[in-house]
Amino acid sequence: MYAAFDQTVQARLIADPHATRDLSAALRYDAADPLAVRIVFPADASLDGGEVAWAFGRELLDDGLHAPAGEGDVHVWPRDGSRTVIELLSKEGVAVVEFDSADLRAFLLRSYDVVAAGQEHGETDMDTGLAALLRGV
Repeated sequence: MYAAFDQTVQARLIADPHATRDLSAALRYDAADPLAVRIVFPADASLDGGEVAWAFGRELLDDGLHAPAGEGDVHVWPRDGSRTVIELLSKEGVAVVEFDSADLRAFLLRSYDVVAAGQEHGETDMDTGLAALLRGV
């Protein structure tokens, strides 16, 4: 089954503790890449005037709703009971974006309806795979 969807959410870009900017972002999930989620920011939110997309692990987003998570370029942590922060690091700089946790949870639940947790690698038929291996296929 192939399924993909976008969910538009409101976010807050935090430039520093006293400067924030509200913006819309699209959360994307595609069963063709079941381990990943994407956040797409509109062109007016970028430094170069182009749409910006970040892809990272769906499990990272899920983990970050409950406790600080992430290594490398993407970190996610709960701010309080209702907000979640996603920090994105690149060679151009750092973006800190705050989301409503309920929006992220709803998105994840919808993604798990498309591809259940633990089923990202597809269901395998052990007998068929073993038979193919023994035949040298």
